[in-house]
Amino acid sequence: MSKKGIILAGGSGTRLSPITNAISKQLLLVYDKPMIYYPLSTLMLAGIENVLIICTKASLELFESLLGNGEKYGIQIQYKIQDKPLGLAHSFIIGEDFIGDSSVTLVLGDNLFHGNNFIKQIKKVISVGLPTIFAYQVDDPERYGVVEFSSRGNVIGIEEKPKSPKSQFAITGIYYYDNSVIKKAKSLTPSKRGELEITDINNLYLNDGSLKVEIMGRGISWLDTGTFESMHDASSYVRTIQNRQGYKIGCLEEVAWRNGWICDNKLVELANSQIKSEYGKYLLKLLHKQ
Repeated sequence: MSKKGIILAGGSGTRLSPITNAISKQLLLVYDKPMIYYPLSTLMLAGIENVLIICTKASLELFESLLGNGEKYGIQIQYKIQDKPLGLAHSFIIGEDFIGDSSVTLVLGDNLFHGNNFIKQIKKVISVGLPTIFAYQVDDPERYGVVEFSSRGNVIGIEEKPKSPKSQFAITGIYYYDNSVIKKAKSLTPSKRGELEITDINNLYLNDGSLKVEIMGRGISWLDTGTFESMHDASSYVRTIQNRQGYKIGCLEEVAWRNGWICDNKLVELANSQIKSEYGKYLLKLLHKQ
């Protein structure tokens, strides 16, 4: 059974207005790549070859023009429309046919994850197959969903944007669920803001004793690019790492090639189609470094 992943790239991106009045937030630039390259590369690095992108009707053609059906990366990409902000959990209802009888990894289209250990964590979670959320220590947990732990380190509660957080661990924008997530999503009642909340999904798993939490360590970076400040921070982070270490973060062609999903000749073809850019030149250098 193929591994499946969903990228939620809908929403109106009002915090980034007026730019998002004309273009999807996930198509905006984070240093040298469209924002969506980062969550898509995360799924690919985790070995996920079957991806559903949920976007607005207005941005569908642009996403298709950018990524196509995924063939050039050796993967399969499908698209579904979510024109109204009906909540993160609604993505499992939209993606029911795509998910089929598989488990699924959901990643938010404006989240950037980086770190070798993180990919090892994701792969381990997928191989074990237990519903899992990922928590990250932050200085301002009141802005996020927050995990509450017992004295033994077990998860005993989840609170959404609490005024008095019971821990410093925020729930990040990547989630792994078994197939029952579809049924759970359908059982939800919309919140006061009219959305199906991912916190309610997590609480259902928590109540039946099956929810696991992976703590992301200090060597892992998690950046939410939903505001101008955080986009700037993410761009600066990507630029610094790339210039210092000489490799790119979120390079889809490189991930596909290193995974063995595309051959050397295909990498050359993709490089030559972008050869006037530094990005295209970088792809050619990969073969020379090999």
